[in-house]
Amino acid sequence: MLIQPASKKIFDFSLLKRVFRYAAPYKKQFLISITIAIVLAVLSPLRPWLIQVTVDTYIRGGLARAVIIITVIQIGLLLLETALRFYFSFLTAWLGQTVVKDLRITVFNKVIHLNLSQFDRTPIGTLTTRTINDIEAVNDIFSEGLISIIADLLSIFAVLGVMFYTDWKLTLVCMSVLPVLLMATWWFKESVNVSFQKVRNAVARLNAFAQEHLTGMAIVQAFAAEDREYAKFKKINKEHRNANISAIFAYSIFFPFVEIIMAVAMGLMIWWSAKDALQGEATLGIMIAFLLYLNLLFRPLRMIADKFNVLQMGMVASERIFKVLDNPDYIVREGEYAPDDIKGKLAFKDVWFAYAGDNYVLKNISFTIQPGETLAIVGHTGSGKTSVISLINRLYHIRKGAIFIDDVNIDDYKLDTLRNKIGVVLQDVFLFSGSIEDNVTLRNQAISRESVIQASKLIGMHDFIMQLPGGYDYNVMERGSTLSLGQRQLLSFIRALLYNPSILILDEATSSVDTESEQLIQRAIDTLVEGRTSIVIAHRLSTIRKADKIIVLDKGEIKEAGTHTELLGLGGFYAKLHEMQFAKNEEV
Repeated sequence: MLIQPASKKIFDFSLLKRVFRYAAPYKKQFLISITIAIVLAVLSPLRPWLIQVTVDTYIRGGLARAVIIITVIQIGLLLLETALRFYFSFLTAWLGQTVVKDLRITVFNKVIHLNLSQFDRTPIGTLTTRTINDIEAVNDIFSEGLISIIADLLSIFAVLGVMFYTDWKLTLVCMSVLPVLLMATWWFKESVNVSFQKVRNAVARLNAFAQEHLTGMAIVQAFAAEDREYAKFKKINKEHRNANISAIFAYSIFFPFVEIIMAVAMGLMIWWSAKDALQGEATLGIMIAFLLYLNLLFRPLRMIADKFNVLQMGMVASERIFKVLDNPDYIVREGEYAPDDIKGKLAFKDVWFAYAGDNYVLKNISFTIQPGETLAIVGHTGSGKTSVISLINRLYHIRKGAIFIDDVNIDDYKLDTLRNKIGVVLQDVFLFSGSIEDNVTLRNQAISRESVIQASKLIGMHDFIMQLPGGYDYNVMERGSTLSLGQRQLLSFIRALLYNPSILILDEATSSVDTESEQLIQRAIDTLVEGRTSIVIAHRLSTIRKADKIIVLDKGEIKEAGTHTELLGLGGFYAKLHEMQFAKNEEV
């Protein structure tokens, strides 16, 4: 993803305004932080001015009691300023983290409602970066960015105001180095900004690469590709390091340079005030006060360029985040129909579907299943079988035609109601890190342990689960890595049974498992399909002989339809597929 230069985004007030909308619920804290920034700006030059008065008036006048009083006042001001700075830092950090919490929830809610087509096209690591790293950068807008910049600018103007009021000629002499400082600040801002953009891009690539390869580590090792993938990772990591080193280089030059400029300003101040002192126009108190003023002035000037970069990077991150939030390819929830029960009648009427463009993977698909019937879909790989079942629960949007459940268009259903009535058992079973109970209930508090045990007994998994350490509390680890493929498949059957769906979808449920597991799974299928409308996809034709209707797909079109006996009698595509499969079995 190409990123526009952040320097163009710093004046994008509409984007900044949108970010601050998330701070609207915390307006009170925001106003308090701004108020504290104003108070701190007023307090900043007050202590140096008191020191000037103390030296020139009370010490020179020998007023010891007044010196003690002014010292106590100084200590009080110091304690007050320290307390306010602590509260200011805490409040801005709290505000940033609270906004980040709300924004991250909003982004995650958006991501989980995006159409699956977005996940087909976008690396998971990139979405992870948007949800974690980029949102964390938004926190810096509050804790180290805009509010902090406002506080620093107020402090600078307050100090300059007091300096000009005290001795405008001496102030101009001290500020004669300001043009050089501004040029150095501009160079630093641009250099670090470019480096930070490269860092953000490299972080996104690192996240995407690491997530993809850690997930697919079995393939990497099985094909002895460790060295090649390691070399790719080193290259991406090197780009990340180089981008950071560029930023470090700019910091290494800028901060010492500011110290030199500050030293020059102090030197000019001493030279000018000493000359005036000899002529009786300057006092020792003014010299001491101006030394302190310069420290107060250069401290925020030194950091303000860095804070502008932080603000810019927060704006760049915000733009990326809002692109996710503004993505129109999300699951539309326009339906309001929410029946208590679905009978299970399913009908496709002239359905056309394409994942991208006009490259249709389903063409003019029409069929009807009555409640309680079983439909089997067969065909070669890529014929469109999985696409058919992905449309039933609206994981994707169809291009033409319509799909009806109980004679109601699925677009008219409330999405949660529709999906709660459809059970899905996929070929590639996904288990989350956590207990067996959490995986089969998906943390639905309405499903009791007793219901889980009863469903496990019906599927034939209870005895196996009880042999595991912890039983139903056994941690299956990430993606169920501690269980076999057949065991994971059977757990997915328990999951489907617990939700008691009216329509059941089985996608290659018996593929890639051993004979014993297949027998267990077949018994589980018989238990699940009883009394339910079922759509079964299977390569093994022996598992679908009992189906009420069989559809043969080829290149996204229905070639044949009928019962097992009818299709064999036609002597067409299905008959040839049946003959080839059983001939292979006989050879084996």
